[in-house]
Amino acid sequence: MTTAPKRAWIHAWLMLGPSLALLVAFTHWPAVATIIESFYSTPRPRRPTRFIGGGNFEQMLTDPVFWQAMVNNVWFAIGTIPVSIALALLMAVWVNDRIAGRTLARMAYFTPTVLPMIAVANIWLFFYTPQYGLLAQILGTFGIVSPNWLGSKDTALFAVTVVAVWKEAGFFMIFYLAALQTISPSLAEAAALEGASRWTYFRRIQFPLLMPTTLFVLVNAVIGAFRTIDHIFVMTRGGPDNATALLLYYIYQVGFSFWDTGYAAALTVVLLALLALIALVQYGLIERRVHYR
Repeated sequence: MTTAPKRAWIHAWLMLGPSLALLVAFTHWPAVATIIESFYSTPRPRRPTRFIGGGNFEQMLTDPVFWQAMVNNVWFAIGTIPVSIALALLMAVWVNDRIAGRTLARMAYFTPTVLPMIAVANIWLFFYTPQYGLLAQILGTFGIVSPNWLGSKDTALFAVTVVAVWKEAGFFMIFYLAALQTISPSLAEAAALEGASRWTYFRRIQFPLLMPTTLFVLVNAVIGAFRTIDHIFVMTRGGPDNATALLLYYIYQVGFSFWDTGYAAALTVVLLALLALIALVQYGLIERRVHYR
């Protein structure tokens, strides 16, 4: 290796070194440490940690709260992912056209995204408050008694799902809007000359060209659906009777409220494995339908 390429190689590693050190220290090593800890018991004052193999995972199989949190998370994902993506696409197509007040509409759709989730949760707490909340007041004008949205097992999960959709749709809209603006206007003109309707143009031209963005948004939506904790912590704390306990919130409870770090590590490993499996399915099946330009 000559002197110049060697200096360039050293310079490159010196530039990458700090970032790699931070990545290993705060991402890769914690992940490896979590996997290792999942095979050990939680240390106690008079009982040091010991290797228990798959004991934590066996406990998981008989843990009713874990299965309840898993089912809740699946329903939460089913409720948030398709609805938020569909709303984001609809809003992006709408504000991409030359409509009156387009800038104001874009700002209104994107505003929930820039709000902290804690603030969003407190806003919706006011909406959901029985008797005095905004929804109770609106329903009361029509003579309808508002249910206790967050206090009933029948409506609590639906209520927190609506909050997540309201928060995330505007964020996904930005990606779709950026992708729509890269599509040449000549395609719309050619479709119009051929007599294609607006729906046909969207279905045959726009949506296929948006598939790379859809794949990106879908991956982020799935990850977001399984890492939700902020508004659950503020609005319901997993209640009533674990009706809104999602998987990440249950991991937080086990690790920081019950202080069972070994079992929390095992739950985290299951969550990571689940997200990895979903990502493989997404890239293995959906990417085949993606048209890259």
